[in-house]
Amino acid sequence: MEVRARYTLMGLFAVAVIFFVFAFVYWLDAAGGLGRRSAYIIRFDGPVAGLLKGSAVLFNGVRVGEVANLKLDAAKPREVLVEIDIDQSTPVRSDTAVGIDFQGIAGAPVIALVGGTSTLPQLKASGGEKPILAAQKNAGKGMTQMARQVLQRFDAILAENAVPVRDTIANISTFSAALARNSDKVDGIVAGLARLTGGGAKKQALVFDISPAKPENKPQKVPTGQLLIIEPTALALLDAEKIRIGGPDAGKLGLEGARWPDILSKVLQTRIIQSFENFGYMGAVSRSMEEIKTNFRLLTNVRAFEIEAGPNSLAKVEIGAKIVDQEGRVVGTKIFRDTQPISELEAAPAMAALNKSSQKVLGELINWVCETI
Repeated sequence: MEVRARYTLMGLFAVAVIFFVFAFVYWLDAAGGLGRRSAYIIRFDGPVAGLLKGSAVLFNGVRVGEVANLKLDAAKPREVLVEIDIDQSTPVRSDTAVGIDFQGIAGAPVIALVGGTSTLPQLKASGGEKPILAAQKNAGKGMTQMARQVLQRFDAILAENAVPVRDTIANISTFSAALARNSDKVDGIVAGLARLTGGGAKKQALVFDISPAKPENKPQKVPTGQLLIIEPTALALLDAEKIRIGGPDAGKLGLEGARWPDILSKVLQTRIIQSFENFGYMGAVSRSMEEIKTNFRLLTNVRAFEIEAGPNSLAKVEIGAKIVDQEGRVVGTKIFRDTQPISELEAAPAMAALNKSSQKVLGELINWVCETI
């Protein structure tokens, strides 16, 4: 019997502890905990759709309390009195704006208090009466109600202007029918305007490329290590898709708007790697893998890559090169340059001369790298 009595007391004690914990949590949530509260009455001049006891009260967006009660004024059926309990330190003044805001996806309504003049005294209860705040006009209108009123106004506007709207639609129909009957003439007018304003069919851009070097005399020794080909550097005038053309007779070449398939530095990087492959060296790569450490790096700088059109038209290519080993030491440096005469002031001979000059420079570059490393 003593054992059973002891278990009974332990069970009752556990139930009592759980009850008091729940009661304490409820008191903190509903009654405001240990903070001191002030009560206010807010007078709304219309419906407060969705507002419930326990709804949040925000001051400048910060939650400061809850709705304690809602009641109707029997003497004024249109009005709703809402009692709120908020933190006593909330600076509520006589000119504090009061409204209803909607939060979240479901649009839960909350009381929204905004600002006030700092020089005015804070509202406090006097004579046992709670301070009264007047809400903004139509503050309690829900979003559905406002949308319904907007639709009603729109419907009224359409009803008042039914005849002009009908005439406008009829005129649009007549105008579109006239356009359909004269569509061929309209197309001609639009095409003429496009030609007049320079907006006609644009001339297709000329795209040229350079070829990798082909070995006339292969190097006696082909390296076996891996060589990282860094993307060449160049001046902004050269490192672009547009082909650099200068000289007094540049307009006679017919190369206006001519361009490379990519910016010049990327095109050269690819052609250098292809040139190494043509020379039998397969260890040249454009990027190194993390697990493979390259033995050497080839750094190049484009100093000239252009066409000079004039009395003595020339294609000029000049590239500076530097080889750096894996410890960062410079193994060798050299500048490669070549010029080729342009036989005729036309696009094809000019680009052929530039391609020939670049092939010669790349060939000399490949041979020098193979001999150096």
